[in-house]
Amino acid sequence: MTLRFLSDFLLWCAVLNYAVLLAWFVAFRFAHAWMRRLHGRWFHISEERFDGIHYACMAVYKVGILLFNVVPYIALRVLASHTG
Repeated sequence: MTLRFLSDFLLWCAVLNYAVLLAWFVAFRFAHAWMRRLHGRWFHISEERFDGIHYACMAVYKVGILLFNVVPYIALRVLASHTG
């Protein structure tokens, strides 16, 4: 496995994860009522708490993307530029 392969893999992981995050945000923004009704069948929580949970989970997901995809990608790119 080469540095190029690993860096390309991490780049595509980051792109796909950001696409998932964007789809989640779009669904939350434009299908909020539907999502609230759907989750309301299983969990009886207030709308403010529902919004807070989604906001916090999106933040954690974004930090995970940065820590596990973007930072290793940058590190591999730096390493590859120094090795030739």
